[in-house]
Amino acid sequence: MLNAAPTDLTGKTVLVTGAVGGIGASAVEHFVALGATVYATDIADSFDDDAIYKRFDLLSEAGLADCQTWIAQIKPDVLFNNAALFDMGSVLDADLGQFDRLFGLNVRAFYAVMQSTAQSMVANKQHGSIINMASQAGHRGEALVAHYCATKAAVISYTQSAALALAEHKIRVNAISPGVIDTPMWKSVDALFAKFEGKEIGQKKREVGEEVPLGYMGAPADVARVAVFLASDQSSYMTAQTIGVDGGNVLR
Repeated sequence: MLNAAPTDLTGKTVLVTGAVGGIGASAVEHFVALGATVYATDIADSFDDDAIYKRFDLLSEAGLADCQTWIAQIKPDVLFNNAALFDMGSVLDADLGQFDRLFGLNVRAFYAVMQSTAQSMVANKQHGSIINMASQAGHRGEALVAHYCATKAAVISYTQSAALALAEHKIRVNAISPGVIDTPMWKSVDALFAKFEGKEIGQKKREVGEEVPLGYMGAPADVARVAVFLASDQSSYMTAQTIGVDGGNVLR
């Protein structure tokens, strides 16, 4: 009889950052449904789900330090490292203020959370799984998204380095690289494209969905299901990988 690896996460402790947004919230729902104890954090004041929620501002020194202390206390088996900011601007107008905000959360805080989780896993001899959120933007530059693309390229690189460093501890580190996903954030993204490209509101969102090889934008659950796979024993021999969830868009 086939001894299939389980996707059941009963007994696992999962930490989700950026938990209030579309992808983060969907990931929380999926982890909870599969039996995990889920701890969630974001900058919002509250979170309406079956997770243990704590607010941290990861762009502040105190907030990041408090989150790192919390990680040591909860001892996660799985990290879904999802908190990030998006903004637009070419190399002609993306200033250092935008650089500091995007790199401050998407790289600096991302790295600190990953490092604290890894340290906790090693100290407690947990064979854990770290799942970092990259993006199709991390695979190629885009004229109007200079800083964001660079932050997500850094996520992919750190994922590879961390996977090699933590392999001896049986801790797996992988990334998910979404394409265009229909989340609430797309309202602000669409407005930015309207501003920078002179498009009507809603036009860019419609266009990017039509341009995906599969013909439509993805849903947060499409990403969450891959996160479940990477959190579970189904992916026990996978590390240092970046999995595209983009409908083929990266090849467009």
